[in-house]
Amino acid sequence: MKNKKPTPSPSLDKERRRNFLRKIENFVCEKCGEKVVGDGYTDHCPKCLFGKHVDGEIPGDRASECGGVMEPIKTTYKSGYFKIYYKCSRCRHDFWVRAADAKALASQGDDRGKLISLLDK
Repeated sequence: MKNKKPTPSPSLDKERRRNFLRKIENFVCEKCGEKVVGDGYTDHCPKCLFGKHVDGEIPGDRASECGGVMEPIKTTYKSGYFKIYYKCSRCRHDFWVRAADAKALASQGDDRGKLISLLDK
């Protein structure tokens, strides 16, 4: 009998977020070439919203060996913030991340126009 990987529960998702590993890293966006100054929570380019598949089970763990480009597919807006839905172009892994909050949008926060253009696609 094969061992099946259990389906993650919503409580497990909360546990993963709580165990987030903060890593301050600067990077150059592979999609648009933007030089991104990381703040420890930065996981995608604020200009084009694309990212790189580097995390495994826990955000910030840098345990994924995939390295594919994470494409922003759509966004939602609720309770004053955007969430971005990503899909990896290589392995098709998908997940949601919270975008920079409205206060950060004026500095190196996410491009509000791009967030709006992906709203509820």
